[in-house]
Amino acid sequence: MYVGTTPEQFAQNTNNRYFYGIRRSDSGELFLGKLDTIDNSDSITVNNPGADNENFPNLMSGEDFFEGRDVDHELVYENLNYEQFLWDNQNVYFYVNDEGELVVRLNRKYDYPQGISSDGQE
Repeated sequence: MYVGTTPEQFAQNTNNRYFYGIRRSDSGELFLGKLDTIDNSDSITVNNPGADNENFPNLMSGEDFFEGRDVDHELVYENLNYEQFLWDNQNVYFYVNDEGELVVRLNRKYDYPQGISSDGQE
């Protein structure tokens, strides 16, 4: 029983339900991280372990970030796991189809195949 707003009602009225982060591995693979902020079992690593001065210090709910690489394409924050990230209320699924096209699905689940890429942690 809920008094006030249920989690579902809250999710419908927020523009920041989903966190999406994108990063590129040293070998050029792209990885997308996704977090549903109302799913208590969901988690995402923003900063990898390392020196504090190499962490991204300003993660704020709802504030997008697109400056993870400088003009020379070098990482700005060495420990930052996602070079770019944004917040949205849309449940988005990205994938590459058999023709090599990047496809976006809104609010329709996509089951990602297993074992077709590295873990991206090289």
